[in-house]
Parts: sequence; C-alpha cells; structure tokens
Amino acid sequence: MLYHLLYPLHAHGGLHWLNVMRYVSTRIILATLTALAISFLLGPWFIDRLKAKQIGEQIRSDGPQTHKKKAGTPTMGGSLILFALAIPTLMWCDLTNRFVWMTLGVTIGYGVIGFFDDYLKLTRSKKGLPGRLKIAAQIVIATAAVMYLFYSDMYDVDMRLRVALPLVDFYKHPMSLWMPAYMALAVIVIVGASNGVNMTDGLDGLAIGPVIISAGTFLILAYGAGTVIKGFNVAEYLKIPYIHGSGELAIFCGSMAGAGIGFLWFNTYPAAVFMGDVGSLALGGALGTLAVVTKNEFTLAIVGGVFVMETLSVMVQVASFKLTGKRVFKMAPIHHHFELKGWAEPKVIVRFWIISFMLALVALATLKVR
Repeated sequence: MLYHLLYPLHAHGGLHWLNVMRYVSTRIILATLTALAISFLLGPWFIDRLKAKQIGEQIRSDGPQTHKKKAGTPTMGGSLILFALAIPTLMWCDLTNRFVWMTLGVTIGYGVIGFFDDYLKLTRSKKGLPGRLKIAAQIVIATAAVMYLFYSDMYDVDMRLRVALPLVDFYKHPMSLWMPAYMALAVIVIVGASNGVNMTDGLDGLAIGPVIISAGTFLILAYGAGTVIKGFNVAEYLKIPYIHGSGELAIFCGSMAGAGIGFLWFNTYPAAVFMGDVGSLALGGALGTLAVVTKNEFTLAIVGGVFVMETLSVMVQVASFKLTGKRVFKMAPIHHHFELKGWAEPKVIVRFWIISFMLALVALATLKVR
C-alpha cells in the first residue's frame, strides 16, 4: 500500500530519494520494523483485552503437572501475530504480486481454522474442532492454493514440475514428476508444516523461536530465488530455481520474523500469552507455502527439523502403543519427554532453539555444496 503510494513520487523533484522503495532489501527492513512496532505497541492492550474477556488456556489433564499453574493464561495471541504480519505485508509488498496474495491467503485461511478451534475449546468442547474436520479444512485450502499455483501462469511451464533437492544442482538435475503426484506433495508439505508447528507449540516460546529462525531462512531463500542485481542472477549462482517475482516474499518473511520477535517478548518464559492454534496453524501453513512457492519443499524438512522431530515423535508414540502397548517416550510430543526426564522448561526451550538455528545453517550450507 505505502509502496504503491511512495515509490511513484520518486520521479518528482526533491523526492528522488524515494527510489529506494524499489529495492526489496529496503522494504524487508521496513516491514520487519513495522511488524515489531505493531507487536510492541498493541501487545499489552491485546493481552489486557484477552484477560478482560477471560480467554484463558485450558490445560490438558494428562500433561506434565508443572503446567497446571499455566491454566487461565490468555490464549489466542496468534491473532496479534497475524495482524502484525498482515499489515506490514500489505504496506510494503508489491500488491500486484500474486505469490504474496496466495501465501497471505493460506496464512489467514489457516488462522481462521485455528481461531474456530480455539474458540470451541474455550466455549464448548476442550477438544475444539473435530480432528478430521480440521485436517479436511487445511487440505481444502492447501489444494486450492496449489491448484492455482500450478494451473496459472505464475511459473514458467518448465518450472512447474521441478523439485529442488538439497545438495543437488537444480539446473542439471531437475526431477520431473507426474502433476497429481507433485501437487499431492505440495499439499502434504503445507498441511504437514502447519500441524508440525501446532504440535511444537507446547511450551512458552518453544514454537515461535524456530518459526522466527525459519522465517529468516526463507527470507534469504526467497530473496535469492527472485532477485537479479544489475544483470547478476543470484538464483543461478546459488543453483536454486529462479522464480520471477518470488523476491517479494522476502518482505512477507521479514514481516513474519518481526511479528514473531514482537510476540516472543510476551510469550517468553513465563508466558503472558499463548499463541493458540490461530497462530500455530497459520504460521506453519505460511512456512509450508513459502517452501512450495520457492521450490524448497525438501529443504523445509531441514530448516523446520524441530517441527519434523516433534511430529515424528507423536507418530512413533502412537504406532508403538497400538502395536506393542508400550510407549517409546515418557510423553509425546518429545518436548514433554524431556520435561518428564527432569529438564527445566527454559532448558528445553533454549536447546530446541539452538537445534533450530543449527539446522537453518545446515540448510543454507547446502546452497554452497551445490
């Protein structure tokens, strides 16, 4: 919005300095700072409103006993994250860019699913939306986005069915797949990322830390995939797919990172507010969509390794109990396992952040190995 208002003014006398608005890097900084400012300014008021409405977290009875004291902590703080993410995106992105609208649409759509899930948990049933209904809604939104992505002209024809693999030169070793199979993969990535973040959101700041790190990583990947600097094609140099227009998504990533950091100010241990499903489903959906759009579906498994680990721990626990009647972990997701082993909550959180940061570096390192 502001981009479209300010950039054209650079042609007028005395305002030529507004030419900086054409640079994605400038708008990344502005979007990140705007998201931070919104979070810091609105955070205290938003938390007070949640308290006034008595919108408090319901603690699961079979969880760690140390969590009992968290009952009543304001939840649905993800609404603040989404607001602080969406406004800077609309302010500083090129609003003619369809990648931005598609990614923002999936994010908001998943946020709506999470909102209804949280609302039902607070008002009617502790279980919220039925699991099958929630997954079905996620699949519908992801499928609509993927179909639009692959059946529109947003990609070059030869780009649609290519998969970028870590450690592999994308241009010399493209992998062409049958269209339905590739679309199914894309839907799985988006839905899987959404639920992976949702499962990780069990301790104060545990999920938002890796989300911030992942957003920063995809900022670099999106910027590289869609940027040509004075004739120098960054994507070709890095051996990643060049996707015209995807550089604008780096601004979206900056907004996500800024909104996440601002939320972490209030969500850090001991949390004054929880994000709820409205935040975790939306942020995970955003990361999955970024991975699909920038052709980093498999790289996401490295960047979001903490989310993968949390998801696999639940799958292994359920499978083991059904097949053998025994549990592999003391409790799943795996962060509860470490809690029950005696780790203090802050130790679990910070160590998971460190792992996430290391995995992000590994993911970026694969670009050089190519």
